[in-house]
Amino acid sequence: MPATDDLLVDVATLAGELADPEPAATAAPTVLDVRWRLAGPPGRDDYVAAHLPGAVFVDLDAELCGTPGTDGRHPLPDPAALQRVLRAAGVRTGHPVVVYDAGDGLAAARAWWTLRWAGHTEVRVLDGGYPAWVAAGQPVTADVPAPPPGDVTVRPGGLPVLDAQAAAALAAGDGVLLDVRAAPRYRGETEPIDPVAGHVPGAVNLPTTEHVDSDGRLRAATALRSRFAEAGVEPGVRVGAYCGSGVTAAHTVLALHLAGYEDAALYVGSWSQWLTDPDRPVATGTGT
Repeated sequence: MPATDDLLVDVATLAGELADPEPAATAAPTVLDVRWRLAGPPGRDDYVAAHLPGAVFVDLDAELCGTPGTDGRHPLPDPAALQRVLRAAGVRTGHPVVVYDAGDGLAAARAWWTLRWAGHTEVRVLDGGYPAWVAAGQPVTADVPAPPPGDVTVRPGGLPVLDAQAAAALAAGDGVLLDVRAAPRYRGETEPIDPVAGHVPGAVNLPTTEHVDSDGRLRAATALRSRFAEAGVEPGVRVGAYCGSGVTAAHTVLALHLAGYEDAALYVGSWSQWLTDPDRPVATGTGT
């Protein structure tokens, strides 16, 4: 089971690492600001206003994901394009990275997942994100850094991915497929984004909001394991997760890693990709 500090980093620890007197020391991570909104002004505006010292902004929509289309709203990025983005942000082979967002953990989790999928294993999420950093009285700046170019090599396959066929097979009994959207969307009562409401037949609804405390931080591993067990996730059972477009589900994959399920797979295309084929079945209601 991975240690929490291999996946998450608290404000005090990160502040200590960034204060290292040797900027090139191994302890000083590359910090990526991935603040993002599903609807609303771009996260870059927040970054320009203020960010963690030394942090580089990376756009989740435009740089960490591919072009929306038949593969969904947030498909896998082109590996060569992703490598250019990460190198421009200063990401180096074997050097730690910390990602943070506006506090809900969703964008940071997708960034964490993307780097892990790309073969970069040393990446952590700042627990509580930018609000936790500010609340702790840590410094922020509007200065935009010019990091030395990184040398990371993107090698896809570091984390497992589901396509529609594999997701359907999990839901049909090969394992457990978690639908991590809000219950009304799962039941098909409302769909604010995609053209059809409902869920993948056989999927189990477990909103990712149930994995966090009142302050938006991920619960302890024991609590997560208990909640996942209630949804049928147990050692030896294959598990995958999907949402609307693969962002929220990455948060659940991070929670699954914290709970000890390091083989958890992400259906990157999620519901937005499932619906691109009208022959794929759609279920509604509380039954799977």
